[in-house]
Amino acid sequence: MELRNLFLKANNELEYSGNRIRSRKVTCKKCQKEVSVAKIRKNNFVCPNCGHYFTVRARRRILMLTDKRSFVELCREYESKNVLGFPEYDSKLQAAKEKSRENEGVICGEATIGGHSCCIFAMDANFMMGSMGAIVGEKITNLFEYATEKSLPVIGITVSGGARMQEGMISLMQMSKVSAAVKRHSNKGNLYIALLTNPTTGGVNASFAMLGDITLAEPDARIGFAGPRVIEKTLNRALPKGFQKAERVLECGFIDAIVPRDQQKAYLEKILKIHNC
Repeated sequence: MELRNLFLKANNELEYSGNRIRSRKVTCKKCQKEVSVAKIRKNNFVCPNCGHYFTVRARRRILMLTDKRSFVELCREYESKNVLGFPEYDSKLQAAKEKSRENEGVICGEATIGGHSCCIFAMDANFMMGSMGAIVGEKITNLFEYATEKSLPVIGITVSGGARMQEGMISLMQMSKVSAAVKRHSNKGNLYIALLTNPTTGGVNASFAMLGDITLAEPDARIGFAGPRVIEKTLNRALPKGFQKAERVLECGFIDAIVPRDQQKAYLEKILKIHNC
């Protein structure tokens, strides 16, 4: 019942650019036109005028992709601690919990898609920009280990600014930790599908986000390691048009397909069916 209530809350709110929207209309960041919340919800949180993708909460992602009432959450009680005594980290964690209404920056669990059983995790941009700390790494690692034991495929929806600086080297260690769990899962012949959303950058991009057997992305999603401004200053030259955008990354062969939001559930269901999952 508690999980259902959280889903109902997600249904009744729209998240856009990190701010909770309480009005009946919002202004699209791209086309600057006012759009009703109802129309945006009906259109899978995509602007009906210009096609701009609004930010989607992690629980909403899971609700959109999985069969109704099939999701069972794992490791819900895990929470980050300020083990390094980093200044103001405790207050930032509390603020992130209030903003996202979650304990951490990723939600993990088991569900079905079109009747096919799978494990799924979704990162939440509202929790410190989906940054990867020790608990994010632990939850995703545990999910892959659970999926390996049960011989289940894993679907991962990523959105992240990278490793969480407040946890120092501990956060960077999660890159190898999760990657090792992905490898063990793969060695047992299991499927891993990564769905990259805007943005997927930093240490997440440099590890498990790019280790999928099949790697998908949303249109116009930023996918890369360092930010474009950092790269421009380092190279002292202008970057090409579309740099780090999903469409360009697809041309370079780093992802397999770009899938619009309204087609993602059917696309994933088809992949699971083909692989007899």
